[in-house]
Amino acid sequence: MNYCTFGYTMPWWKWKDWERFIDWMALNGVNLPLAITGQEKIWLNVWKKFGFSEAEIRNYYTGPAYLPWHRMANIDHWEGPLPMSWIDGQAELQQKILKRERELNMKPVLPAFAGHVPKILKDKFPNAKITSLGEWGDFDRKYESYFLDSFDPLFEKIQEEFLNEQTQLFGTDHIYGTDPFNEVTPPSWEPKDLANVSGHIYQSMAKVDEKAQWLQMGWIFYFQKDKWTNDRIKAFLQAVPQDKMILLDYYCDKTEIWKTTDSFFGQPYIWCYLGNFGGNTSIKGNLVEIDKRIENTYQNGGKNLWGLGATLEGFGNNPMMYEFVLNKAWTHSKSKEDFISHYALARSGNTDPKISEAWKILSEKIYTESADLGNADLTNSKPVFEKAGSWTTNFTIHYSNKDLLQAWKLLIDSKSDIDNYKDDLAVVGKQVLGNYFPVLRDAFTQAYRQKDITGMKNSGKKMLDLINDIDLLLSANKNFLVGKWINDAKAMTDIPGQKAYYEKDARKIITVWGEKGKGLNDYGNRSIAGLMKDYYGERWRIFIEASIKSVEQEIPVDEKEILKKVDDFSWEWSEKQNIYPDQPHGDAKKISRLLYQKYAPLILNTKIDGKK
Repeated sequence: MNYCTFGYTMPWWKWKDWERFIDWMALNGVNLPLAITGQEKIWLNVWKKFGFSEAEIRNYYTGPAYLPWHRMANIDHWEGPLPMSWIDGQAELQQKILKRERELNMKPVLPAFAGHVPKILKDKFPNAKITSLGEWGDFDRKYESYFLDSFDPLFEKIQEEFLNEQTQLFGTDHIYGTDPFNEVTPPSWEPKDLANVSGHIYQSMAKVDEKAQWLQMGWIFYFQKDKWTNDRIKAFLQAVPQDKMILLDYYCDKTEIWKTTDSFFGQPYIWCYLGNFGGNTSIKGNLVEIDKRIENTYQNGGKNLWGLGATLEGFGNNPMMYEFVLNKAWTHSKSKEDFISHYALARSGNTDPKISEAWKILSEKIYTESADLGNADLTNSKPVFEKAGSWTTNFTIHYSNKDLLQAWKLLIDSKSDIDNYKDDLAVVGKQVLGNYFPVLRDAFTQAYRQKDITGMKNSGKKMLDLINDIDLLLSANKNFLVGKWINDAKAMTDIPGQKAYYEKDARKIITVWGEKGKGLNDYGNRSIAGLMKDYYGERWRIFIEASIKSVEQEIPVDEKEILKKVDDFSWEWSEKQNIYPDQPHGDAKKISRLLYQKYAPLILNTKIDGKK
């Protein structure tokens, strides 16, 4: 997993969700799951020993969906204080999770102390070497995290208290996920200083648990690749005894760090497929390239390659790619074509030539591009006349939408009716329509430049109709409903006031993300029913109507003013409590057939079909 998965997918999971997922992991041979649920209870007990009140500690935490970024030392306080009922409930849940994972012979990866401390620790220990880790994600300085120097005598005391407290409550399998500098800058870039930091962190673990192994994300070496030079990486890694630090080569679908670091200078590593950011729902993944890279790593990755992993930020999107990666652990050197033929059978429930042909098209023509930050349809972008409105919505595709349309038609004509098939029908249909949206937006832009008010109104209506049609299609599937996401959050408590708190947290993480109009807005965007019509559709409506009004009044369009209205609307939606259905309605196949009949002629007659 990925720390972020606990924010984009799992924050509202109850035991029934975890039990099913753990069993699924076991059936796929997963034996090293990240297990970071419930650690706020441990930290609460630890920080009390250092003189903090319960209120001070709860205020230090973020809201539930944002805890991954608090745990990674990116932000403090945002959407806090964390309710005590959450802290206690998650600790109880973690005990069930760990019991089940260990019953199935897994080794859960628990956290250890990496240096992240409350700012107010400085008030109680004035001589402690505590520094700000700086701004992250465009958040205000009041949300900055703070880092205790690993050489400070206080560091080992905190590590000891934390590991002892955690072992007492959760037990241990001696593997600890510890990431001191995730997307933040170390106090010093000198190799000897980096070596001293990692050496001291490991020693602080081993002093408490002599069997300790440190699991470290390799994401930092990708994210700040201009800073993490080989001499710095080597110093950081080799300061830890051999085989006592395990690296996750986090984003091998984009960059394989093992290739440029002499296989992590001998320390064991796991080849990982990331494939998803923020729970974005676009079709992404490069099947051919991933097959080549895994096979090459088996051949040339060195004896310190310890396994394959998945580090996705959100579940439920492009499952084929993850099935393929996990399958490669057991069937490497087998052809991807053989995998796809079996996968098509699993998605249809029986031998169906149409679904087999659809998956042949998808695997050979559509799954040809690796996932990246901001993979989203233009429908989910902040409205603009050209390109996309933010780096968090990168809608470029590298395949023909007409090929995807053909795959959708084959799925529609299939006789299958099982859940897997219905998911594929919705996902492919949504993507076909989403890929067509830029054609309509560009027509609107052209009409605007020509001051053609009638053309603007016609194109604007088509844009909004298409977004509503996507919403209609997704509303027929139980797995693509914003109402389920929100209601699962509200179901975490029976206390009315807290229901509103959890709902706000759930709404913000998938929309505005952080502060109004700032850096991470739309990062967790996803195409799901309710959100398409009431959120993204309304943002485009604001843009369309304001643009038409400006042309009618013969005044320049003020894009900054429109963007401000969009940001105001986005924030208002994130604070609302209107009800959305958490059950599907409508027949997915009938809706798909109607939408195909409506849009297929338009897409087939489009000279530029979205391929760029």
